[in-house]
Formats: sequence, C-alpha cells, structure tokens
Amino acid sequence: MIELYSSFGRAIAVAAPAGIVIWLFANINISGISLLTYIANFLNPFAILMGLDGYILVAFILALPANEIILPIILMSYMSGGNLVEIEELSSISNILVNNGWTILTAINVMLFCLMHFPCSTTLITIKKETGSWKWTIASFLIPTIAGIITCMLTTGIYNLII
Repeated sequence: MIELYSSFGRAIAVAAPAGIVIWLFANINISGISLLTYIANFLNPFAILMGLDGYILVAFILALPANEIILPIILMSYMSGGNLVEIEELSSISNILVNNGWTILTAINVMLFCLMHFPCSTTLITIKKETGSWKWTIASFLIPTIAGIITCMLTTGIYNLII
C-alpha cells in the first residue's frame, strides 16, 4: 500500500503542473495565435519527416506526464479549443482527424510512435528512484524515442516510395 501511495503521489506531482502547462499553451495567444500553434508550426517540418504533423508531435511532448492524454491534446489542438476534449462518438473523432489531414500513413505512424516513444514521467521518476542513476533514466527516455523516430521515418520513406 505504501508503494501505491508513493506512485500516486509521484503521478500527482507531475500531472498537476503538466495540466497547467497544457492549459497555458492552449490559452495564451500572441497575435491571435496560441503558443501551442506556434510550437506545432515550429515542429512541423520535423514531424512531416516522421509522417506526422506538428500538433501530433506537441501532443506527444505535452503528454509526457500521462500518455493517455495524447489523443485529447491532438483533438483540442485541431479544434482550436483551450480545454482537453472528450468525444463519445468514434465517427466524430474520425471526422476531426481526417479533416485535419490524417491519412493511413499518419495513423500508422501515430500507432508506431505510441508503441515506441518515451515512457511517461512517473515511470521515468520510478526508474531514477529504483536505479539511482540518471544514466539509466535518460537511456530509458532516449532509446525508445530514437527508435520510434527512426521507425516512423523509415515507414514514411517506404510508404512514399511505394505510393
């Protein structure tokens, strides 16, 4: 029970500040454009190499505290809303994604990167606590992330050669 409590405490310590950061990025506007959009536009050239877009890459970064909020962040970004959204109908989610340029390649690369990117921050904190080593914590972040980036780039390259 004590271990569960400390894991819960670590999750809260990371999730609360992350929620504030996500809200600020979505709601602070400069010249009518949110900080989230500025960051997405900056990341977009790299994201395109991965078969994604800037908003998807921002969602992965902002979801470091909890990977399950990747899709709500993507939907919030596409809908230009300042809050995370919950959509019940699968067809509504599909329409939003397709209307924002998603293709079969985008979906495949999102799935691949979901499988291969960095673990959530609570897991990274636990790795640091259990190993006592920043080396293993950083390796746990970098190895799957780099593998995911390379896999998405290769998938995009092969797809573009075939199509």
